[in-house]
Amino acid sequence: MLTLTRSVGETIRIGDDIEVHVVEVRGGTVRLGFKAPREVTIHREEVYRQIAEANLLAAQVTADTLGALAAFAPTAAEESATAAQQPAAEPVAAPVGHGQVTEGSAG
Repeated sequence: MLTLTRSVGETIRIGDDIEVHVVEVRGGTVRLGFKAPREVTIHREEVYRQIAEANLLAAQVTADTLGALAAFAPTAAEESATAAQQPAAEPVAAPVGHGQVTEGSAG
């Protein structure tokens, strides 16, 4: 870990795009200001841990849900067996009329 000493009004740069400004020091509290691109997320440690924990729980629920749903999904062998048991569908005749010429309708 890099440790730096800065005074109020001074800045620390991280790479080319991130600036950390020391805004205020009061007692044991330091206020920092950050300038960073929008795609860079910045969180306090306790918030970051809550987000990580929520994401972990969401991933577990998703995996558990997918596992439970998989029990109801037919396997490839079951699908082919079901298809083999079903009789072939007979062709359905088109309805008479609607612009079709049939016996006795020409005239």
